[in-house]
Amino acid sequence: MAKLSEKSNEKIARRNVLRRSEEAKGISVRGYDFNAGINYGEILDSYESVGLQASNLAKAIKIINKMIEDKAYIYLGYTSNLVSSGLRDIFRYLAEHKKVNVIATTAGGVEEDIIKCLGDFKVGDFRAPGKMLREKGINRAGNVFIPNSRYCDFEDFIIPIFTEILELQKRTGIVITPSELIWKLGEKINNKKSIYYWCWKNKIPVFCPAITDGSIGDMIYFFKSKNPDFKIDVAEDIWKINNTSIGQNKTGVIVLGEGIIKHHICNANMFRNGADYAVYVNTVPEYDGSDSGALPEEAVSWGKVLPEAERVKIYGEASLVFPLIVAKTFAKAKD
Repeated sequence: MAKLSEKSNEKIARRNVLRRSEEAKGISVRGYDFNAGINYGEILDSYESVGLQASNLAKAIKIINKMIEDKAYIYLGYTSNLVSSGLRDIFRYLAEHKKVNVIATTAGGVEEDIIKCLGDFKVGDFRAPGKMLREKGINRAGNVFIPNSRYCDFEDFIIPIFTEILELQKRTGIVITPSELIWKLGEKINNKKSIYYWCWKNKIPVFCPAITDGSIGDMIYFFKSKNPDFKIDVAEDIWKINNTSIGQNKTGVIVLGEGIIKHHICNANMFRNGADYAVYVNTVPEYDGSDSGALPEEAVSWGKVLPEAERVKIYGEASLVFPLIVAKTFAKAKD
């Protein structure tokens, strides 16, 4: 093979490396100029041109504002760890002011709200030794510390409610659904700091497809051990949530976290051939084929999100991201 001259090498390299290109379209990349002082609203506005996940955050804000403007029927989903955190107070705000139409969460996302009405959780340390915490009877959700006594207090609160429900069941034959149980817990706790107090008061349905996967499940186990006839009807709730989407003019999906709540909301929207808007916030990659990490594009393929829907996934942890989103969307909307 003939050896090219240094001049030929340079010519080939230049052609490959310094090729003229077309001009890319879109917003020019730039960040916030702190020479202009500190304006938090404008800092958030500047995210649109920052790139990376900052631009996805700005896109999510635009999509949610579009949901609000178009009076879309809004589904909010969140996992239990977010109720363990201070995001619980933001969810309560949304329920109090009727900013969303349907909520889906996990068992922990229900009980942690009620338990916080019985006693505070504390900010601890991610690296605190599990053995030491176990000896002290302190449970942890990341760096949120939850004394086990809270669950003893929760048992004292919920068992009389189960007793009341069982008596009604025996008298009428009516079997309570998880969504009805959640409203009952909100009514009985009678605390304005509670998400589900406001959901009960404002008649915002809350669906929990895995109602037994948490302390509520433990309490059901203890109660049913003494009362074998006690039942909860999950079939009625899947019928209810799927029916919520049918006939809606427009629907919007906001899912914080992943797993069963993400699928439960998206699957309900499949019954109307897909949501018009979708915002996901989670930290899970899509490469393993799980629904948890799946992009909105996968939901389009199933008919859970419309092909023309405005949609985005933010790769981010919700406690960092969601307060900023609410500040620029629901908290600004007057109606």
